[in-house]
Amino acid sequence: MSREINKDTQLCMSLAGRPGNFGTRFHNYLYQELDLNFIYKAFTTQDIQAAVGGVRALGIRGCAVSMPFKESCIPFLDELDASATAIESVNTIVNDGGFLRAYNTDYIAIAKLLAQHQIPADTTFALRGSGGMAKAVVAALRDAGFKRGHIIARNPAAGQALASAYGYQWLAEVGELTADMLINVTPIGMAGGAEAEQLAFAPATLEAAKIVFDVVALPAETPLIRNARAQGKRVITGAEVIALQALEQFVLYTGVRPTDEQIARAAAHARG
Repeated sequence: MSREINKDTQLCMSLAGRPGNFGTRFHNYLYQELDLNFIYKAFTTQDIQAAVGGVRALGIRGCAVSMPFKESCIPFLDELDASATAIESVNTIVNDGGFLRAYNTDYIAIAKLLAQHQIPADTTFALRGSGGMAKAVVAALRDAGFKRGHIIARNPAAGQALASAYGYQWLAEVGELTADMLINVTPIGMAGGAEAEQLAFAPATLEAAKIVFDVVALPAETPLIRNARAQGKRVITGAEVIALQALEQFVLYTGVRPTDEQIARAAAHARG
């Protein structure tokens, strides 16, 4: 049975250009499971300064931040945790009595997954993408000691800037390049998108790889991941990323770390 909302209920929220349901379902499931007096609701805004001001003024405990607000919210915050400073991008705001401290749990999640999957730092990689999430992945790779990698991005300004900022090479197209690990940080393979059934890397590039990492979270088994599994590759999925980054947000907001079984149930519920 759900806990009754009352004057002491703490609100957590998200701000996104296109709000989704994963965070709402994940957090609220765990609030109920753990009998915590919290509620979570997704929002969008046309005024990021006013929205962040509302988080502070109304005592909202936590706020997840998605595109296009991950960088534009920074001037209105009080302090950046090292996870956010590392990539100058925010996806989590924690309100402690009106003091807004920002984190990037995407970065935290990627760093933890690289360690959990025991990916050797001498692994070569090819990463497709150049947006905010790509920055989190590239920074985590750099900080974990990965030295040899290529950023594949059709936008030369964004691709070159990302590659040079973290000490990697840039290419507009994959071409004949092969790498030990392929990383997709584009919408290719995302459910409901125009490229939902497409592979983020050509079959020959995929065949030459040993590890495949797809940051796309929905579906959990993208075409890239399905093909990689069929070929016996090691895989890291976007479903792992989204659940782990949401978990780290949950811990920051509540101070409670659920069990692995509770996390798995919440993630399954959130995926619907």
